[in-house]
Amino acid sequence: RFLVPLLAALVGLCTVLPAAAQRAPEFAGIAGWLNSKPLTMQGLRGKVVLVDFWAYSCINCIRTFPHVTQWYQKYKDKGLVIVGVHAPEFDFERQEGNVRDAIKRYNITYPVALDNNLETWDAFSNRYWPAEYLIDRNGNIISKRFGEGHYLETENQIRTLLGLPPLQGEEAPSTLGMV
Repeated sequence: RFLVPLLAALVGLCTVLPAAAQRAPEFAGIAGWLNSKPLTMQGLRGKVVLVDFWAYSCINCIRTFPHVTQWYQKYKDKGLVIVGVHAPEFDFERQEGNVRDAIKRYNITYPVALDNNLETWDAFSNRYWPAEYLIDRNGNIISKRFGEGHYLETENQIRTLLGLPPLQGEEAPSTLGMV
């Protein structure tokens, strides 16, 4: 039962994942991409990826933008890719022009996928705004966070995956004026 996967892993035909590992699903049903050409999870292998589900009229999502955009600026040249997945709750949020206005207003420069029919949302079995899925270089989801907060923990997980030491004490970021 275990011999075939073990032999395959030894000869490099597949990777044996820990029991708790969950492979990140591909982006599905994306109506369009902003700030980027279309991306795939397969194409992002070798990068640390943060998939951030949000909707532009969600106040909790808006409160996370300063943190997520700061991480993008700090770590994009170190191997982090952030993909914002705009998953609309209301019909008016499906309009691309409204999303374009929001990413300009909130200075979002990382790639944004328009998940108008919530197909990527469903592929991740997501149920919350905001939701962040941290994915390692092998394409495995290693962390899921829902709602606001846990910014230092998330940043330190990003840093660990990038091979950087964790932030401590005075190095730790402030709450950026958020409550």
